[in-house]
Amino acid sequence: MTDGPQDGSEESAAVGGGMCRVFLVDDHAVFRSGVRAELAGQSTIEVVGEAGSVAEAVTGIDRARPDVVLLDVHMPDGGGVAVLRSVLGADPGGVADPARAPEPTFLALSVSDAAEDVIAVIRAGARGYVTKTITGEDLADAVCRVADGDAVFSPRLAGFVLDAFARASPGPADRGEPVHDPEVDSLTPREKEVLRLLARGYTYKEIAEELFISVKTVETHASNVLRKTQQSNRHALTRWAQSRHLD
Repeated sequence: MTDGPQDGSEESAAVGGGMCRVFLVDDHAVFRSGVRAELAGQSTIEVVGEAGSVAEAVTGIDRARPDVVLLDVHMPDGGGVAVLRSVLGADPGGVADPARAPEPTFLALSVSDAAEDVIAVIRAGARGYVTKTITGEDLADAVCRVADGDAVFSPRLAGFVLDAFARASPGPADRGEPVHDPEVDSLTPREKEVLRLLARGYTYKEIAEELFISVKTVETHASNVLRKTQQSNRHALTRWAQSRHLD
């Protein structure tokens, strides 16, 4: 195999035969050699180039036009995120230039399993993230899977991404949509008023004065609220209300 560009006939043959063309990016030459050796025995994978820096990676990827880039996260001159931004642009979800060949799929391969590293490269456009403890066989499988459009993560790393994007995604309340909570929905308008005042620390007497009702009526509403929300006491009810932003 060579690191240089492939001519059109070779590229067509590789694609037609179901080959996945891979480019390696890591600042440790010995590690790149090991990965190349691991992937060399795979009949469906061809390593078409490698680079040890961000600048070399951007130039090499543009020249080789691989299907998948195996990308180190930490390198002295900017690391994987810098490569992603240079190749994919600031907006990896943007409209592709029809005059250019399809951009490669990126699979991060790193010694780090820190949540911030995983999230950073996924936000920048990587399709998956595996750690360097992965076996050669599993790495080859991960490469083929991301080439086919799957998202691939080492165990437990997927949770980082799901949590991050769940926090980033607006919920129904943020979008101005009604939030449906069976326990909240079971409360009458008056019971919700009593609940809010209880959560704010009002006494029964103060609630009665605020709502112009008797203390006895407040006690009845409070009892109904505790029953419907399945809370055992006022302290628990306050926490319950705060968790639903009803205070």
